Amino acid sequence: MIDVAVIDDPAAAGVSLDPVRARLLAVLAVPGSATTLAAQVGLSRQKVNYHLRALERHGLVELVEERRKGNVTERIVQATAASYVISPAALAAVAPDPGRAPDQLSARWLLALAARLVREVGELIARSTKARQRLATFAVDGEIRFASAADRAAFAEELGATVNHLVAKYHDESAAGGRKHRLIVALHPSITRDTDEPAPAPAHGPTAPTEE
Repeated sequence: MIDVAVIDDPAAAGVSLDPVRARLLAVLAVPGSATTLAAQVGLSRQKVNYHLRALERHGLVELVEERRKGNVTERIVQATAASYVISPAALAAVAPDPGRAPDQLSARWLLALAARLVREVGELIARSTKARQRLATFAVDGEIRFASAADRAAFAEELGATVNHLVAKYHDESAAGGRKHRLIVALHPSITRDTDEPAPAPAHGPTAPTEE
């Protein structure tokens, strides 16, 4: 089992979004059979088997072992990943295009950048896995509390200048054997919640920058 898998196939995305199948995927972080799963999710073994077959067809669960019990063979399966991210590639016709209206101050443009990040990193992971090569990535995740909007604006301006300086220092368009990398730096307000409001399950996946 890997930590995070990116789903880019529309059919697989549809299967994973089914509430029952999504629950089965969560439970299958630990290997189980249709019999054990039926007791956990409150369904009949036959219905669980039906959903497991659909998940297995799309590579979301895999066979771990088979156990012989009398005249019956019990199939033990497990989710192929601990968590899943659906790539915008699964909705290619309506996927956002960050090149359409670049605007550093637009939250929607930031969302389009994030969507492209998921799509490209998902494809890179698939390629590197197939080639059995390690994918070179790097990410920074942190939180900063600004005293005022003016401080936030000053920080963004200084950060932009620093990044531009580093890009100018290290970018070499004519380097033989060089390879381009995608760099994304994002800043947004942290989400605040009431103390009695349950927080959603944490999202998984790389941030930025990533190898292109």
